[in-house]
Amino acid sequence: MMNLSFTTLGCPDWELDLIIKRAVEYGFDAIDFRGVAGEMNIYKLPAFSGNVLQTRDQIKNAGLQVSCFSSSVHVFSKEDMEKNLAEIKEYVKLCTIFNTRYIRVFGGGIGDTDRTEAIQTMVQHFHELGAVAKEHGVKLLLETHDDWTSSTDVQAVMEQVDTEAIGVLWDLHHPFRTLGEQPKDTWESLSRWVEYTHVKDSRLLQDGSGKFQYCLTGEGNVPLADTIKLLRENGYEGYYTLEWEKKWHPEILNAEESFPQYVQFMRALT
Repeated sequence: MMNLSFTTLGCPDWELDLIIKRAVEYGFDAIDFRGVAGEMNIYKLPAFSGNVLQTRDQIKNAGLQVSCFSSSVHVFSKEDMEKNLAEIKEYVKLCTIFNTRYIRVFGGGIGDTDRTEAIQTMVQHFHELGAVAKEHGVKLLLETHDDWTSSTDVQAVMEQVDTEAIGVLWDLHHPFRTLGEQPKDTWESLSRWVEYTHVKDSRLLQDGSGKFQYCLTGEGNVPLADTIKLLRENGYEGYYTLEWEKKWHPEILNAEESFPQYVQFMRALT
């Protein structure tokens, strides 16, 4: 059985009740919270603060899990360490309430910083942030994204951090689409630490620009079926989480179309 989740990035205007209702209706197993109805820092919402136990029970009673809380933390940033630490603490609280294992974090941009120095900065920051998570049985997941899309760069960080506190979120799209990295190479570099995935598809524009356009799952040319087969054959049992970036790309299809289509595509692979 394949565990399917979705990030709420794909339904940025939905209120909590509708998110839960549609998750059940479409056949998902879990929800990955990345904002609710316009508020990206969900711990500021009544549903995840004063009324959080009611929310927990509502999700549990619907037969759903919270697979991950997706933060806005950019670990590399030296200026934002205090803010990042405060945000991690808020999400750790939610993880303990919802029995959720993971908090997604970004590496972030490194600007003109030398890569070797940037790696050491990441390791140092993960030491501090990860200690807070580990104390409560929570794990921070570094996504293959932004200046940390290359599996080689992520591997260099992971080899130096506490892997009881830090893991990897393999966005199956970004290394392949933006760097041309083959999934088998990404897996070879990061398989020891991959505990979660993001799934999305795209196709290259025909104008020679190298730019791409997101599309429904399986309708692009990201080798998703082969990559998922690779994961399953190697014992991966974590979530396959649809990251439909409607929040950042309002021109793409609505969740009412993309979410059920994703479930149908993924279930057909089993």
